[in-house]
Amino acid sequence: MSNVAAIRDFPRENLKIHPQSQLRTHYDEKNKIGWFLMRGSPTPCFTLKLLSEINTYLDGVKLDMQKTNGKKYNYLVVGSDVEGVFNLGGDLELFSQYIDDRDRESLLSYALKCIDILYRNIYHYNLDLTTISLIQGDALGGGFEAALSSNIIIAERGVKIGFPEVLFNLFPGMGAYSLLSRKIGFTAAEKMILSGEIFSSEQIHDMGVIDILANKGEGEVAVYRYIKAAKKAENTYNSMRKLKDICNPVNYQELTEIATLWADAALKLSPRDLRMMHRLIRRQNTRATD
Repeated sequence: MSNVAAIRDFPRENLKIHPQSQLRTHYDEKNKIGWFLMRGSPTPCFTLKLLSEINTYLDGVKLDMQKTNGKKYNYLVVGSDVEGVFNLGGDLELFSQYIDDRDRESLLSYALKCIDILYRNIYHYNLDLTTISLIQGDALGGGFEAALSSNIIIAERGVKIGFPEVLFNLFPGMGAYSLLSRKIGFTAAEKMILSGEIFSSEQIHDMGVIDILANKGEGEVAVYRYIKAAKKAENTYNSMRKLKDICNPVNYQELTEIATLWADAALKLSPRDLRMMHRLIRRQNTRATD
């Protein structure tokens, strides 16, 4: 069976699904790939439940690698099980509730849960594997941040990507600037974040943020093509991944300090800012998954 046929045969009926689950997983034994597809509910954003399920899954991956002397996984691919959406980012409805309650502790706790996963993904869980983000739908705010944390980013043509947080007078506080500035420079990263502009995947690819641009509907095919190429020069590809870790380190303390700044900034939002946030909440809710 070809790689393309394999990915098309695993679709949703072979994904592991548990009651009330917001994460669907599949293991490709032949290519040693762990697929985990997000389905935040009721909206496709980073709900607390989704964050918890991702953490549980990744803990299981690490345990499996320990049991197999690091041989079970060569790749982890994060994608989406929601058509047209990779992830819409932070749970704005939850943020609004915390802000109304003046609950700084919960705001910061949410942010730290996000950066814990992001940091682990950046450094591929201290394992000898490669992390891949597969963007087949819109990746906004925290969704874009999450995608940026992978070693390789593959996106299909025609999807929308960007940071809209400035529209409600906030900023993406869970890794965006740290990761984006290391890819395209500090000035370009700041300009993108402050613009609030939503870009096409083609534009983001031209900026050098996306590694591979795939045709619509061919994202999974692009993943397998990348893996096939990597196998032909495995030592070089693995060494390049490690080289990037050395040359572009992201410090955990940096991420926590920014997350703290984000939580404090959220509590300074004005009534006008919160009204704009609620408009975006309504837009999120139109993408409901249930």
